[in-house]
Amino acid sequence: MASATCRFCKAPLSESFADLGMSPLSNAFLRETQLDAEERFFPLHAYVCGECFLVQVEEFESPDRIFQDYAYFSSFSESWLQHVKDYTAKMTQRFGLGANSRVVELASNDGYLLQYFKENGIPVLGIEPAANVAEIARKKGIPTEVLFFGEETAGKLLARGCAATLLVGNNVLAHVPDLNGFVRGMKILLKPDGILTMEFPHLLRLIEQNQFDTIYHEHFSYFSFFVVERIFAYHGLTVFDVEELPTHGGSLRIYARHPERADLPVAGSVSRLRGREKAAGLQDLEVYRSFGERLKRAKREVLAFLARAKQEGKRVVGYGAAAKGNTLMNYCAIGSDFIECVVDRNPHKQDLYLPGSHIPIRAPDVIRELKPDYLLILPWNLRAEIMEQMSYIREWGGKFVTPIPHVEIF
Repeated sequence: MASATCRFCKAPLSESFADLGMSPLSNAFLRETQLDAEERFFPLHAYVCGECFLVQVEEFESPDRIFQDYAYFSSFSESWLQHVKDYTAKMTQRFGLGANSRVVELASNDGYLLQYFKENGIPVLGIEPAANVAEIARKKGIPTEVLFFGEETAGKLLARGCAATLLVGNNVLAHVPDLNGFVRGMKILLKPDGILTMEFPHLLRLIEQNQFDTIYHEHFSYFSFFVVERIFAYHGLTVFDVEELPTHGGSLRIYARHPERADLPVAGSVSRLRGREKAAGLQDLEVYRSFGERLKRAKREVLAFLARAKQEGKRVVGYGAAAKGNTLMNYCAIGSDFIECVVDRNPHKQDLYLPGSHIPIRAPDVIRELKPDYLLILPWNLRAEIMEQMSYIREWGGKFVTPIPHVEIF
């Protein structure tokens, strides 16, 4: 990627952040008939821009291919549904949303969030690029457009009278290769007195907690607050508040508005977080350069645990066919010789195989049959929810394991 340029400021990219070797796309699940066919691997190497400090990976596959038949459905996580239900109540109260408002969500998935606004009588519109996922939302009665959002799309929606009172984007900013066009589109679609909120994993937490497995090809960018504030300001949007959230291992929720809305002053949370990031060195290239050694140590630790378990005759099963799990499996070269299978509640993933590692994906009820000694939780950010759902493995002495930020046994 040394010849590539930053997707925000267009400066040349040469500073390495995390080299995870070669890996397939994290959501390129395989059918049994595809296991002996050629599989496409791409470099998974994150760089940091020496000018603006945006961490990013190269675009090897276009978003329209990635989201052509998407297997991620937000509604399968109960804790995530509670998170967005709480968000709905908070936004409705804080900004006085009602029947004359319009909530527009970018990357609205299966209607997991908009359903709660709709229940409260607030008009909604979903923008979702994956047609198969959008169809699920429509069946719930959520108006959904199958579109990739950007500057051109925003102009067309505005011309149709679809301007947003509240513009929402949860875990979509990282998925956008045309970052500038996306933010310009939000500026266009937001009503003059509108508010937008975006949630995304926080780069500071990724570095502090060694969350290297959250790096994958479908995540084009990794954001600090400092960088996001700069990007939004460049495109004429003012970030006036920020919250730190526990979701996805540590996320930010930013609130932005048009600069003219002086009735919403910039909160103290903005300067406080800006200061914390600076103190943590997020404007110092040495902090980024040193990250590579930490992920190498984590790789050795995960492999040592699995090798020891196998030598002791223990049975290991994975939980959650998550994108972060696929990064871990491929970086560590883990296959079915270490992990017998992975279980997942999402029926759209069951009976498929993980990309690269070719570990089979089964329904969770197979756990009672296999009685594993260890259940390796790959979506470690949902550890509490999964440990509660699968608590019955204690009946035969089974234990839970999380690999990040280091191997822990529960």
